[in-house]
Amino acid sequence: TITTENQPDLIFIRAYNQSQNWYVVDSTRVITDNKYWLTNTSDAEDTLPQANFTSVGATSVGISSGTWLNSTGSNMQMWMWRMNGGTTSTNTLGDVTSTVQVDPTGNMSIITYTGTGVAGDTVGHGLSQAPDFFIIKRLNTGDNNMVAARAYPNNANDLRLDVTGAGGATSLFPSGESFDNVTATLYPMASNVPVNASGSTYVGYFFSNCEGFIKSAMYEGNANADGTFVYTGFRPALIICKSFDSISNWILYDDKREGYNVDNDSLIPNETTAGATTDMIDILSNGFKLRISTLPNAA
Repeated sequence: TITTENQPDLIFIRAYNQSQNWYVVDSTRVITDNKYWLTNTSDAEDTLPQANFTSVGATSVGISSGTWLNSTGSNMQMWMWRMNGGTTSTNTLGDVTSTVQVDPTGNMSIITYTGTGVAGDTVGHGLSQAPDFFIIKRLNTGDNNMVAARAYPNNANDLRLDVTGAGGATSLFPSGESFDNVTATLYPMASNVPVNASGSTYVGYFFSNCEGFIKSAMYEGNANADGTFVYTGFRPALIICKSFDSISNWILYDDKREGYNVDNDSLIPNETTAGATTDMIDILSNGFKLRISTLPNAA
């Protein structure tokens, strides 16, 4: 039994001292059903064969003795978000009905829906304001893990969590529209298969900027060991970076594995490799400062 600070509704989990996939489970799809998708591949949803998640409590998660998530010598880590304790509701505000689970703050949600293949069809995201960032995964068949952010230079276009490509390969919005057309209630979908194939099932994680809690933004690297400072307005616990205009890995930092500056180890969400120990970043009370001249601080 793993003690947690709150009841987790969205979990990313993997070993950080050895090679392993990145598993994503959520309580809308029922964590103890062990349905997962992977950030580092385009594979369809699958089921953990050892039924590794055995229970979820108000402040705990139960893990089985199976080797997938509990192998001897594996240093495991879970990144967890509380939403609404697994309690969902039906959202009929859009052209497409969605099932939504929304954090009480209204700044985070999990949604599931079935695509129509019709450009411009809208789906309700459940937040109490327009989102600034979202991830959408097609579950029933293999496809890229799509990411969109309002802060992108051209926010009509996407990044893909499972690959290193630069942004802009595929628009997640109807022709002529962009993230600016996402409203406080609805996301207008493109007709492409990663987000809206007819009859396909999807899960989406939506986030809006919230003072002291969540920040999605863009910064410019300076290619200097005295690197760029990125203001968030609070001390971040989790930082995920990706170059929008070049081929590069995604990079993830957090304040738990080391938790002191400058030795904040990195992980790569699009790869299975173990964590790197190169000193790259200071986590500060109001943001973070890069301490490396290369990515994620390339000019």
